[in-house]
Amino acid sequence: MSSLNLDQALQTFIVESRELLEDMETALLSLGENDPDSEAVNAIFRAAHTIKGSAGLFGLDSIVAFTHVLESVLDDVRCGQLTPDMKMIALLLSCGDHIRHLITGVENDQLEGDAESDTRAAALVEQLRVYLGPQAGAPDVDDAHAHGSHGEMPAAPVPISGGIGHWHLSLRFATGVLRNGMDPLSFVRYLRTLGDIRGIVTIGDAIPAVDDMDPECCYLGFEIAFDSTADRATIESVFEFVIDDCELRILAPGSTLDDCAALIREIGSDPDQLAAMWVHCGTLASDDVARVLGRVEHAVEPVVADAPADAADAAAHVEHATPAGVSDRATAAGAPNATASDRDTSAAAKTQRAKDGPSLRVDAQRLDQLIDLIGELTIAAAGASIAARRHRISELEESTSTLTALVEEVRDTALQLRMVRIGATFNRFQRVVHDLSLEIGKDIALTVSGEETELDKTLVEKLTDPLTHMVRNAIDHGIEAPEVRLAAGKPARGTVALNAYHDSGSIVIEVSDDGAGLKRDRILAKAIERGLVDAEQRLTDSEIYDLIFEPGFSTAEQVTNLSGRGVGMDVVKRNITALRGSIGIDSVLGRGTRIVVRLPLTLAIIDGFMVSIDGSVFTIPLEMVEECIEFDVESMHDYTNLRGQVLPFIRMRELFGVETDAPRRQSVVVIRHAGSRAGLVVDSLLGEFQTVIKPLSPIFSHVRCVSGSTILGSGEVALILDVPALFETVHVERDRDARSPNRADRVQARAASVHS
Repeated sequence: MSSLNLDQALQTFIVESRELLEDMETALLSLGENDPDSEAVNAIFRAAHTIKGSAGLFGLDSIVAFTHVLESVLDDVRCGQLTPDMKMIALLLSCGDHIRHLITGVENDQLEGDAESDTRAAALVEQLRVYLGPQAGAPDVDDAHAHGSHGEMPAAPVPISGGIGHWHLSLRFATGVLRNGMDPLSFVRYLRTLGDIRGIVTIGDAIPAVDDMDPECCYLGFEIAFDSTADRATIESVFEFVIDDCELRILAPGSTLDDCAALIREIGSDPDQLAAMWVHCGTLASDDVARVLGRVEHAVEPVVADAPADAADAAAHVEHATPAGVSDRATAAGAPNATASDRDTSAAAKTQRAKDGPSLRVDAQRLDQLIDLIGELTIAAAGASIAARRHRISELEESTSTLTALVEEVRDTALQLRMVRIGATFNRFQRVVHDLSLEIGKDIALTVSGEETELDKTLVEKLTDPLTHMVRNAIDHGIEAPEVRLAAGKPARGTVALNAYHDSGSIVIEVSDDGAGLKRDRILAKAIERGLVDAEQRLTDSEIYDLIFEPGFSTAEQVTNLSGRGVGMDVVKRNITALRGSIGIDSVLGRGTRIVVRLPLTLAIIDGFMVSIDGSVFTIPLEMVEECIEFDVESMHDYTNLRGQVLPFIRMRELFGVETDAPRRQSVVVIRHAGSRAGLVVDSLLGEFQTVIKPLSPIFSHVRCVSGSTILGSGEVALILDVPALFETVHVERDRDARSPNRADRVQARAASVHS
């Protein structure tokens, strides 16, 4: 296997191992809530088994040794010999964390654990052995490499009189095994997870002259004396996915001289040399060589070595001990195939895979580069369309129209590639809730809904930290202690809920709890004490709740490990705002709190609606545009009656401080956000446009109501309006209007608010 393919396979192992650890963690947490579920237990075992097998293929002995002990405990759980309790589940979760730490070390080219990792592993193994008993232990992880053609790992001869005392494997690899992406030595390494290699001799007779050697061909074979309690089927399964590229012959413990002679005849190589190798391995005693060779010279009927007494037992051992390579997807990267253990999944999982179809891993940077190129293509297509209309060439206009439609379709398809389900992110918080509730002595459950909701992968990556802060706050501040809940007539177990859904072209994420709710008066008093608001100022409930997003704001009476220092919620709002989103709070005292986060579906390309103000072009996200109506320039009102509902106006000229005379005819663009509507008063309407979002320079970070920029087909720059911020100005302007009845003062105040 070339170094490039090996690196690719190792990267696939890292990615898939982390996925398996997530599945394992989810299954373990489900055991904590219900009676042991056989499918969940099997899923946990398969995850550990797959990681161990894959690690063995790459020679990651520290992972193999540790996971072997973990797998033994899980096997006893699966067989019903152990019943998982909360203490065991906590231990198994810690073991998963340690494996994750080791895999991170592999990712950082640290193939063996450091002193701290070894200490942690030893402590965890000691706790695992309590469940296994004193006879259990990890396999020896000393390297089992074959160093030469004679003399590796010598063992004391075993007399043949009562049959050989261990398994003997005669293994020959085909010359093309390396080209097929297999590493022969990795299978020998994995064999050691099933027992001890008593002796091994490397067969190099097939090696050609130096000038005739092909570095991509394998010319080696092995004679192996193997001591194990595993059965034949289990041992054969080690080589299951290289069986077409090797010849494997096995002698079982207790085999006779006739069995040995029959195998030597079947191999067909020099009997004297082969017998000498078996002596060196420890399979034959020196005194038995002459008797075996004598039988080789005479024709004897081949004797089939002992088969497993119970086929069902053999099948069970295959399930328990089949080596797991990286998955089928790794084959393209040069990694060994997955084994039967990986394919032994539930019917539901198979149905889900059939529904989803085959998948292909794509490097995230390549996908981002594709989106950037499509963005530039969108701009170029818009420029071509403008040129065609300017020159009034009908054929060119038709061609550019077709091009624009195709570019739009390619854009939508590419953006779908970046869309991922939020369920994986939500499920990570099962562990957060589990650990924190134990730490602070509360009984808390996490409920998740809307897992199928999709959003841009970039948003998912940047949402983890804000969601963590909100969930931790709900656990620490929101949910009461069990005795307090019972006294209030609530169930002892509190609930934190995560929900996601699409609404008006945005994704909405809700973090709610059924706890004590926010104390409005206490928040207001703290804000007045800190000088954030005036004592005489009248604030709505939502405005008071928004005060918790102020930097350093906290009403906690004491500092805990989770909160109380006034750090967190201000960072949450800043991160959400940076994603062109908004956040709001709704709370009822004694019943709970709900935090609502609204985010755009993507941060790359959107459909926009262009408007003009004094010759400057602005873009509004199209999904937030409801309709356009004419505007009476002479109207002095800041609202109108739109089909029986009050529609407040946001005069864009006043908002941006434009002092030139407005045109005689203006228009109103009705926008909606979070269930509210408002009308943007603009000079003219320019129509729809595919908008490639470009970030603003840091020097413009203080400008409100603008979330980014885009390049038009003409090469001009248009600003993208921040609709959530525009809705905030509606409330701000009402307060200022109440204090500034003079219209000129109001215009000046609004212009100042945009540039402040």
